[in-house]
Amino acid sequence: MDRVEKPNVAPVLAPGHSVGSITDKIASVILQKTPRWWYFGFGIAFLLFMLLQLALFVLFVKGVGVWGINIPVGWGFAIINFVWWIGIGHAGTLISAILLLLRQDWRTSINRFAEAMTIFAVACAGLFPLIHVGRPWLAYWLFPYPNTMGLWPQFRSPLMWDVFAVSTYATISLLFWYLGLIPDLATMRDRAKSKVAKIIYGVFAMGWRGSVKHWHEHEVASLLLAGLATPLVLSVHSVVSFDFSIGIIPGWHTTIFPPYFVAGAIFAGFAMVITLAVPLRKLFGMYDLITERHLDNMGKIMLATGLIVAYGYAMEAFTAWYSGNIYEWFMVYNRATGPYRWHWYALFLCNIAAVQLLWIKKVRLNPIYLWIIAMFVNVGMWLERFIIVVTSLHRDFLPSSWGYYKGTIWDWATYIGSIGLFLFLFFLFVRFVPMIAIFEVKTLLPEAKGRSGNE
Repeated sequence: MDRVEKPNVAPVLAPGHSVGSITDKIASVILQKTPRWWYFGFGIAFLLFMLLQLALFVLFVKGVGVWGINIPVGWGFAIINFVWWIGIGHAGTLISAILLLLRQDWRTSINRFAEAMTIFAVACAGLFPLIHVGRPWLAYWLFPYPNTMGLWPQFRSPLMWDVFAVSTYATISLLFWYLGLIPDLATMRDRAKSKVAKIIYGVFAMGWRGSVKHWHEHEVASLLLAGLATPLVLSVHSVVSFDFSIGIIPGWHTTIFPPYFVAGAIFAGFAMVITLAVPLRKLFGMYDLITERHLDNMGKIMLATGLIVAYGYAMEAFTAWYSGNIYEWFMVYNRATGPYRWHWYALFLCNIAAVQLLWIKKVRLNPIYLWIIAMFVNVGMWLERFIIVVTSLHRDFLPSSWGYYKGTIWDWATYIGSIGLFLFLFFLFVRFVPMIAIFEVKTLLPEAKGRSGNE
């Protein structure tokens, strides 16, 4: 066969696919024998998940005193991790909803596990405000339920706004993810060899038969949920930023926080998508489904949002200087020269310096380089939340009330354990659910063939 000249625009899929081959390729991940590496990775994730259970047990028995929080740093790892996990969940909604409405076909190979990543990240995020209140068994007080004691929530509190924003975000994300799964669950139902598997997949497929009516209603519902989810990309992390921006603490009381937080969330979210996509692409041999075009586009989005985040850093310092407010300017000076200065320098290394390599196309197309940069961003965005929370609290208006904060072993155990919970859920997802949307990838076949020059 003659070699086809490479097109200027990389194809969404590698050429040579058929409807059957795509189904076989994706379904085989579930139907084949479980690989050894899966057991190894799942075992590590399970141990980390057990570490989370231990940390929570100690917390519930002894109270929040086991953490490093003190006066004046009353917020610590719990809020840092909450904002970090919520940010990670943003890329899934962006890929699944906004790119669907914009008809971006390259999203189809990565949207399924990005949506799953969103749900698992929100589950991890929701854990931290729950345990941070000290009495999680009374968390239902946050909801406006009718009661005889008049314990109504304080609706002027941004922490109250978080409850509604995050719960709405989680509900829409879960519905959108499950709706997209239904046709593929029916495919697994029809291909499963075990009777038990057929029943389980059949129940969750909800009687899907692939009729014209089914497809029409599925498309309408998908577009409606995408329309509902799109504003959530902007609203959820904006609401989270209000936790800080309505306060009068130097470094928090700024109007740039909502767009700054949203850009940072998409930045961190795409970094996590790359962190997951590159190993999955390698381990399952999905080179023809997760192509160089996907890597290139994700790298470009991470570069663009990284530049917005860098602009936010610059404006934060400029505003502190231009305002003439000595407290704001001291906050910037303290970050650069105070006890947390190395965290601040590491933040710039991870979120600004490392990301500049993405201007180079060869770096964006190299999975190893891209994965390393994504890991730098994951660390950098956690450090950003640490800097925002801790440096503004540990030295506020009165030098007499200054203090120092560092996480204890139980702070770190809870954080690392939440990563274990995330990986635990993700390993189960990869093993039992199609990680790539089979029916959506099939819709790209004519376009992919046209681009490759083969009719």
